Amino acid sequence: MREFVRNAGVENLPDTLRGGVVAIGNFDGVHRGHQTVLQHALESAYKHKRPPVVLTFEPHPRSVFRPDIPLFRLTPAPMKARLFEAMGFDGVVEQPFTREFSQLSPEAFVHAMLIDGLGAAEAVTGFDFHYGKGRAGTPETLKQAGERYRFDVTRVDAFSDEGGEVVSSSRIRALLSQGKAAEAAGLLGYRYTVAGEVKNGKKLGRTLGYPTANMVLPEGTDLLHGIYAVRFRRANGTIHDGVASFGRRPTVEDEGAPLLETFVFDLDADLYGETCAVSLFGLLRGEEKFDSLDALVARMKQDEAEARALLSDVRPLSELDRCIAFST
Repeated sequence: MREFVRNAGVENLPDTLRGGVVAIGNFDGVHRGHQTVLQHALESAYKHKRPPVVLTFEPHPRSVFRPDIPLFRLTPAPMKARLFEAMGFDGVVEQPFTREFSQLSPEAFVHAMLIDGLGAAEAVTGFDFHYGKGRAGTPETLKQAGERYRFDVTRVDAFSDEGGEVVSSSRIRALLSQGKAAEAAGLLGYRYTVAGEVKNGKKLGRTLGYPTANMVLPEGTDLLHGIYAVRFRRANGTIHDGVASFGRRPTVEDEGAPLLETFVFDLDADLYGETCAVSLFGLLRGEEKFDSLDALVARMKQDEAEARALLSDVRPLSELDRCIAFST
């Protein structure tokens, strides 16, 4: 059985990841545009019987250059790794990105990462890939380096959606900030999914008949505050329908920190300390403040009924969506 490798940089790289076809990029979102790059790398690796590998960078370069501005990351490193594994890659190399690393010349980057580090047989990039100091390296300079050092280089053109617009992470972030989970899924090719450890809360939901699994999402998550129909995946792989609230709980708190609270349907289990994932299928309504707990509970019952109805006939958008948000 294939064992997926998640490696923190090219140092101490397992032999199983050397000499492969390497897809290079940040790939935040692993959206349909990214998937064209990744799929090309997979197909070439299978054709030439080489290991398919992803080279990405942690933290996101924007977090290093603009640390004062929180970045809405669509796929933090663990989620990206999970998506790469589901696609069929043998491993991901999460190269530490620092200011010192950013000062490598394009030539030094090629030697450190692709030649000495990964021993790459082929590098696959998107049309807008840049590397090295001042982003001076481009797919064209990478191709020239490949000719000098005898590794293949493939540049994959931009991918446009059915409306003719290029699919990008910024478009997806904008949709999610408006609560347009279904539209975002159309660009991602799978349902937007977050993951985290289930934390202890104030247990108010339990007293109202709606116990919730609570998660703190990463800083910068700019998802619209509201109520969503969701799928909840436990650490053991089992999947359950549910309804989730993301926001500050205005009915019961004056100014709480944003929290994702998921009421998991038909499940009675102790989830505290378990790392679980929540996939968003649709926005039911925005966050509201109710005059009383009775009014809140009445609306929660309506939310549950609407979520059950929405989720009763959903279908996978892709094989990747099936792996992430549907039972296998």
